[in-house]
Amino acid sequence: MDGRSNDDVVEVEIPSTLAGVRVDRAVAMLADVSRARAAELIAAGSVTVEGRVVSGGRTVLREGTKLRVLLPPVASTAPAPDPGVAFTVVYEDTDVVVVDKPAGLVVHPGAGHASGTLVSGLLARFPDIEALVTAGVCPPERPGIVHRLDKGTSGLLAVARTPRAYASLAAQLAQRSMTRHYLALVEGTVPDNAGEVDAPIGRSVRTPTKMTVAAGGRPAVTGYRVLERFFQPRPTTLVELRLQSGRTHQIRVHMAAIGHPVVGDARYGRADRRLGSGRFFLHAAYLSFVHPVRGERVEFSSPLPEDLRALLEA
Repeated sequence: MDGRSNDDVVEVEIPSTLAGVRVDRAVAMLADVSRARAAELIAAGSVTVEGRVVSGGRTVLREGTKLRVLLPPVASTAPAPDPGVAFTVVYEDTDVVVVDKPAGLVVHPGAGHASGTLVSGLLARFPDIEALVTAGVCPPERPGIVHRLDKGTSGLLAVARTPRAYASLAAQLAQRSMTRHYLALVEGTVPDNAGEVDAPIGRSVRTPTKMTVAAGGRPAVTGYRVLERFFQPRPTTLVELRLQSGRTHQIRVHMAAIGHPVVGDARYGRADRRLGSGRFFLHAAYLSFVHPVRGERVEFSSPLPEDLRALLEA
């Protein structure tokens, strides 16, 4: 939700899986940038190993050494409006917009996604949200964006159109009074009809590009309720999930941690060719919050998109 006011730093103790790997390749993996961008960072003196500036990308890393990458802030130029970005507007007024994001659409610009994001589509349809950047309320790449959905996740997302609305929605998210329910098909048979996963989430030491349950991570709680169990062609369970916190990849990490990764999630489980590359069975189906101006609670719902319905019917 918050922008970057300072440079980002990636600091990692090299795990055994990266021992013997060239530093340029490791930087590309850990900082989620291209090999060309990794080379630029090395040339700029932004990469150190054990406190010493790396002079070239061919340097081979050893297990246990400390790699530090200084990433410059995201470009401060605002993304360009793009009327070609497709998304559905579920609700709109002068203060807030609720959209239904399709899977495959990135919410805001970032590494590898400079254009064609939901933000560009929003700017084309609601140009007034750019004023939030001018007012210093939002970073340039996230005008009006209060919370996000992963690229492979579909469903409901709230967007603020005024500083007052942004402050209210951000506070509700922080205070956990914004209600978000997701539908997910997970691997295996979930035995309990309802439960809660209360486990802190942090960045994986072994694979720093992933999140994991970690003792030193940030508190995270996910409640779940079984809706239906399937046994063919393999055991799976349809669950409704409720976020009580908002950590990166929270549902995906928590469900994988209890042995039931989200179907199609190649990062924390396994890919499913029926869903296509990058898509997994996770949909933000319900969103509720107190309207920033009217003061009444508003509720929105989104049915499963066609690709997920087709998989269930199959």
